[in-house]
Amino acid sequence: MKKVFYIFLIFFLIGMAFIIGLGTGFIFKDEDGFTTGDKVALLSIEGVILDSKIYLESITSIKKDKNIKALVLRINSPGGAVGPSQEIYSEILKLREVMPVIASLGSVAASGGYYIACSADKILTNPGTITGSIGVIAQFVNYKELLKWAKMDVEVLKSGKFKDSGSPLRDLTPEERAYLQSTIDNVHAQFKRAVSETRGLTPKEVDKIADGRIFTGEQAINLKLVDEIGTMNDAIEAAAALGNIEGEPNVTHYPKKKTRLIDVLSILETSVIPKIPFNSRFGLYYLVNTI
Repeated sequence: MKKVFYIFLIFFLIGMAFIIGLGTGFIFKDEDGFTTGDKVALLSIEGVILDSKIYLESITSIKKDKNIKALVLRINSPGGAVGPSQEIYSEILKLREVMPVIASLGSVAASGGYYIACSADKILTNPGTITGSIGVIAQFVNYKELLKWAKMDVEVLKSGKFKDSGSPLRDLTPEERAYLQSTIDNVHAQFKRAVSETRGLTPKEVDKIADGRIFTGEQAINLKLVDEIGTMNDAIEAAAALGNIEGEPNVTHYPKKKTRLIDVLSILETSVIPKIPFNSRFGLYYLVNTI
């Protein structure tokens, strides 16, 4: 009987905790609470960009909310993988068809971070923001000498001569180097084209500054890479004005941070299962490499 009593007590306490959680909003309520009226969405792009999913979901939610009249992109990112950066850029361009978008650059908005900023109607920056870095990088680790020291041999079977290009087990051949460089050059050209089209610069003007170098926000204004000096609050005010919002706007934050059981389990999963560092795998990155 004692065992049955304790089992019942445990389930009772869990049920009470769930009911209290629903009542207080702890389980399902997001950080903004429940707001009505016209709003400005604040989408924060933070850290190295390796996946676009959470940002694309946020953009979809913003588009569906009829009370959101404008978007502020708050960017604190040195860039990241090419594909996700381009996906976010493309979806923001689509969003601009239905609402104004203002980019606010934080401490760093470089390479892929700057690529995304180019999708906005206007870019505001701090004077000391690190931005620019219009370029592409691919890095390889070479364990050849380590394998030689360990007296280990490796055999590779492949379907074509380029299948293991960039292998850490050997040096690049001249042919592989040329092939990979051509790929990098193509992706670099895509970046330069995006800057030219969105910033109203000629291809020649972009070429002069698209060699991977970084700029301060102040320098970027002179180069027409950004529009003006301004804080995040300035960006919110500008977005509200463009969205015809009167008075102080309600600001709703994205991506949403929810305290749900499934999110707690997700956090536990990511903390227990180790992730492979991105720079241990080959990839093309719009990523600043000097800060």
